[in-house]
Parts: sequence; structure tokens; C-alpha cells
Amino acid sequence: MYRARTPEPQSIATARAGSNIAFIKYWGVADPRINLPLNNSISMTLADLHTTTTVEWDTAGRLSSDQITIDGETATGKKAERVTEHLNLIRHLAGDRRYRARVVSRNNFPMASGIASSASAFAALTVAACAALELPFDRTRMSGIARRGSGSASRSLFGGYVEWEQGRDDATSVARQIYPAEYWTLRDIVAVVSTAEKPVSSQNGHSMAITSPFNSARVDSLYGMLQDVRNAITMRDLPRLGPVLEQDALAMHGVMMTSRPSLLYWQPGTLEVIHAVRRWREEDGLQVYFTIDAGPNVHLICEPTFEVEILKRLQKLGSVRSVITSGPGDGPQLLDKHLV
Repeated sequence: MYRARTPEPQSIATARAGSNIAFIKYWGVADPRINLPLNNSISMTLADLHTTTTVEWDTAGRLSSDQITIDGETATGKKAERVTEHLNLIRHLAGDRRYRARVVSRNNFPMASGIASSASAFAALTVAACAALELPFDRTRMSGIARRGSGSASRSLFGGYVEWEQGRDDATSVARQIYPAEYWTLRDIVAVVSTAEKPVSSQNGHSMAITSPFNSARVDSLYGMLQDVRNAITMRDLPRLGPVLEQDALAMHGVMMTSRPSLLYWQPGTLEVIHAVRRWREEDGLQVYFTIDAGPNVHLICEPTFEVEILKRLQKLGSVRSVITSGPGDGPQLLDKHLV
């Protein structure tokens, strides 16, 4: 049992956390109350796609409610409620403190468009909020806390290659690092075909997974696929990893498309990029594979050797509006410079 230290007035901390790209996806919840997933998932934390968040706890009691600013705009409605709900959890863990908070958050990539912005956002929020209250939680404990705000955020508490264990409760549904970032210098090239916010959030979509007739088949197939991905990462074998991550991305979107109501995140540009990647690999021998999170944008996974050529080819595709690149990165960092 820990005893939380009483913080000084206006306790403040700032954290930066990377997004992640899942090789085996998280889609669907066994217990929506605590974001308990239907299966384990494996991801690569990204170095250059990140969220920076400052949390300033108003220990002097000047604020009547939480003040939340995201990318320069005051958050309202469901966005604000989701952040406040997460702060409520941390207030409870800190001994039912009643401090309100000023939260300022900035992303360096488009939000809510299939690039896992909620993963980096809730990882950064968790680390900053806990640090500002000087709560003595380790990364594993904070992984479980971040999961409550966004399931995939549990993975962004660690760097490199990470597996989130399905678990059975708050204590066991946590992430762990498989290998550090420097173990394998893969590249994630994000072909951005849309920066618009998706019409149905991932949070809402998870609850619809069980309505698809294909959901149970996907979940049942994942035991072997998870082991294939672990082995491929261990051996740094992209030709072994690539087909599995493509298969699971397509299976997940198949579940989305056949849920009730149907979720169709893809746009024409999504298909153009998928067909191009297959053509480049099959006809030209480029070792590049695609995966897609809950959105229209396509992640291209490759070795650094092929990055320049792939970037050149993506520029020729009419539907690609921009390209974002990243390699594997470390876990969250506390920063000295604050956003407030």
C-alpha cells in the first residue's frame, strides 16, 4: 500500500509519448468497463509520431472544472468527458483528491484518422498526471491505468516492440516490452489519404465487433499468428512478419465491415495504396507490407533499405496527400518545458 505524498500547489508535469502501430490488432472488448480486450496484441512504438501533454493540478482550488485544450482548441463534449473520466481515475488512485486540472495536449500528426492518436494521447496524459502528483507507479502499473482511457495506450507505455496481454482484470491486462527500439530498425511509412476525423471512433467501434459473424473466427486464429509475429521479430524476419500483419489487418477490417452497423473506414485512396504495395512487392521485389488501423490511412512497413524508393513511389499516387515516416522509438519521457 503506497502513501501518496501531498503535492505542492500547482503541481505540474509534461510528458511526451509515441503512438504505436499494431502488427496484431486490438479490436473488440471482453469487458468495456475496463477496456479488457478479446485478445493479446503486438505493436511497434513510434519515435516520430507523438503527443506532448502538460497536466497542471490546481491544488489551490481555483478551478471549478477541468480545463482541456487539444491542438490549440478547447475540448468540449465527448472529447472533454473522456479526458475528465481518465483524470477521475487518477484522482481516485491518488486518494480521492478533488483537484481539478489544466490539461494542454499537442499532437504532431492528424488525430482520429487511423494513426493511433488515442494511444499516444492517453499514454502521455497518464504519465504527466501521475508525475505531477508524484504517484510512485512503475511503467507496468501505468500501462494498466492508460488502458482504461484507450486500450492501445497500454502499449505506448513501453518503447520498441511491445505485447499487451489480454489478462483478466486491471492488474493483469498490461503491456510488456518484447524488444527495445534498437533491436530492429524497421520503418513505418504512413500514406495519409485523409486527415479528416473518422465518423465512428475506435472507442465506439470496439463495442460493435461482437456483432460481426467473423469476429470469433478472427479471435480464434490469433494464437498462432501471435506466435508467428513474436518469432518474426526475434529473427528480424520481415518476409515472415509481413504476410501475418497484412492478414490480420484485413481480418480486422472484415470484422468492421460486417458488424452491425457496418463500419467502412476505407476510402478509394486506401485501396490504391494497397494495390500499389502488392504490385511493388510482387512485380518489383520491394520488401514492403501494409497494415491499417481503424481509419483510412495505410501504414507501410519496410526495412530502411527500401524507404527512399517507397517514398518516391508514394509521391506518384494521386490519392496520397502526405507521407509521415518513423522508426521504432522509446517509451514516454518527462520534459522540462511545459505547454502552459
